[in-house]
Amino acid sequence: LSKLLFNESTKLFQNSQMNGGLSCIVSSLYNFAADGFPSAMGGGMCLATGVRGGVDWMRKLAFRYRRVKEIYTMYGNNLADLLSPGKTELWLQLRAEIETLTESWLTIALKSLSIVHSRGSSANVLVTTTQLVPAISKLLLYGLGEVFPIENVYSASKTGKESCFERITSRFGQKVVYVVVGDGSEEEQAAKKHSMPFWRVSSHSDLLALQHALEMEYL
Repeated sequence: LSKLLFNESTKLFQNSQMNGGLSCIVSSLYNFAADGFPSAMGGGMCLATGVRGGVDWMRKLAFRYRRVKEIYTMYGNNLADLLSPGKTELWLQLRAEIETLTESWLTIALKSLSIVHSRGSSANVLVTTTQLVPAISKLLLYGLGEVFPIENVYSASKTGKESCFERITSRFGQKVVYVVVGDGSEEEQAAKKHSMPFWRVSSHSDLLALQHALEMEYL
């Protein structure tokens, strides 16, 4: 799993041969390997040679963000076109085994996420301590790209979850109803600070209760 994740994280930057459907053809020809940023698994969204925050640095970073978004948008609901046939089959088998071992945890969670996604006035927002590129790679691999728009994915690996919550409330406003779903103390404390309801999910019964609440439109 870790090897597959590494390969697909790297592909988000280096698969420059795929140019179908790109909003800007220039980004598909950009030389990511020589732009001074480290590899994807080394936190490549954050550091580069040259002056951090300078015009050239920001331009290179913008190209990288654009390329990641293009790939995520193209393959968010069609992972088979991103992976080779052999890797696709291998991953689907592995994912099925994970589902068996976790008693369909992903399938149950996806039902709740899909309900929220189907509502025109609601949105799923992910705050994770995983670095951004590996995080969105995981979303693609687990088939969650469709329910999490890439602009709604926040990495708290360097800033902490509370900082991400502040950015989210600044973006969506104070008149929105927020419900925080998680199992950790950090997100629970951040939710409490921002006066947001916290729904703890640490078992299958918690997930099923969440699904029921969404289906009955209690949330």
